[in-house]
Amino acid sequence: MPASTSTMDPPPGGPQYGKKLLLIGVFFFLFGFISWINGTLIPYLRIACELEEWQAYLVTFAFYISYTVMAIPASGLLQRTGMVKGMSLGLVVMAAGCALFIPAAIMRFYPLFLLGLFVVGMGLTILQTAVNPYVTLLGPAESAARRMSMMGVCNKVAGILAPLVMGSIILNNSDGLIQELAGMNAAERAVRLDGLSRMVILPYCCLTGLLLLVAWGLRYAHLPDVQPPDTGSASGNNPSLSPQVRWQFALGFLAIFCCVGTEVLAGDTIGNYGLYHGLRLDVAKTLTAYPLAGMLIGYLLGIWAIPKYISQQTIFLYSSWLGLLFAVLAITLSGMASIVCIALLGLSNAVLWPAIWPQALKGVSGKLLNTGGAVLIMGIAGGALLPLLYGWLARSANNQWAYCILIPVYGFLVYYSWSGRRSRLTNH
Repeated sequence: MPASTSTMDPPPGGPQYGKKLLLIGVFFFLFGFISWINGTLIPYLRIACELEEWQAYLVTFAFYISYTVMAIPASGLLQRTGMVKGMSLGLVVMAAGCALFIPAAIMRFYPLFLLGLFVVGMGLTILQTAVNPYVTLLGPAESAARRMSMMGVCNKVAGILAPLVMGSIILNNSDGLIQELAGMNAAERAVRLDGLSRMVILPYCCLTGLLLLVAWGLRYAHLPDVQPPDTGSASGNNPSLSPQVRWQFALGFLAIFCCVGTEVLAGDTIGNYGLYHGLRLDVAKTLTAYPLAGMLIGYLLGIWAIPKYISQQTIFLYSSWLGLLFAVLAITLSGMASIVCIALLGLSNAVLWPAIWPQALKGVSGKLLNTGGAVLIMGIAGGALLPLLYGWLARSANNQWAYCILIPVYGFLVYYSWSGRRSRLTNH
């Protein structure tokens, strides 16, 4: 990212620098917590709103499709506001989405829940569009990777905590609830489900208040502002892209689609998959934490090993093969072994996201770099579409065979990582 538009001088360190880094860490914690609540919301809303399984996966669709809708508008918005004001705006929009859960819960109206998730995703897109580049400019360029690693750990820890905390609140004694509902008539069932729906009001009131509090506190954090580079026309001094670079970028977009799709698919379907294999809901509601724990382990291993012991391109290839292996085993094994394989997908997915970006943007520069980044963010639509497709396949066949969708997805990631590694070896 060009530095000419930045008003920030690299800080020398000290307590003020630590406070600023801590605040950004809070943002990344919020990213992880709010994103991975979805894994608990899916079985919760499936019960409370009496949904079919594929309908419950509209939770992930509504949340992640907002990234595709908002990626380019968010980039333009930050041109007007600057990054710090953009962060505050993103937090306020997220708070508005969380607040929509209150009337949705009172009415037990599923479309309003989905609207709330979409608005939360819009705010999160604005916030991430500002914070991800901002953290690289918060200090010296040579330590940017270390800062991003710290932020990633904050994100994954929050993702592990989210299903544990929310599951204990909104799905408390869930197995007893299912038995209770089975013995009720229609009128009694409606009253009980209305009460279940209202269980989500308190945690989302707390989230709304927390987001507004952080947005208000940001005004007094004295973060130096950064004006993002101009994302206007790509003409002028920017060279046109060669056909080879355009093709590599297009494949990179598909790789982001597949990467996010597999990550969300593993995390947000494993709860229902546990129910399919006969696990109690009290156990299944927290299963999302396990793929996230695998991602955290993989992330820490990557920080330790790359590039000292292994190149990022090589571990990208090995991780893609590992994901393909776990997918095949999940389909062919039975019971708990299959569930464990889905959880282990988190380990194989850990390094995919950071490895895809440099390969996809290789040869892209100037204003095209900023536009290209926004287009790649649109690839997060994989998290919206693949779980929904999985739900439809599970309805047509069964939950286990529906994971066949992972085979061509990881197959493409193997090809893309292999092509990038071959290109790197050829250039050397």
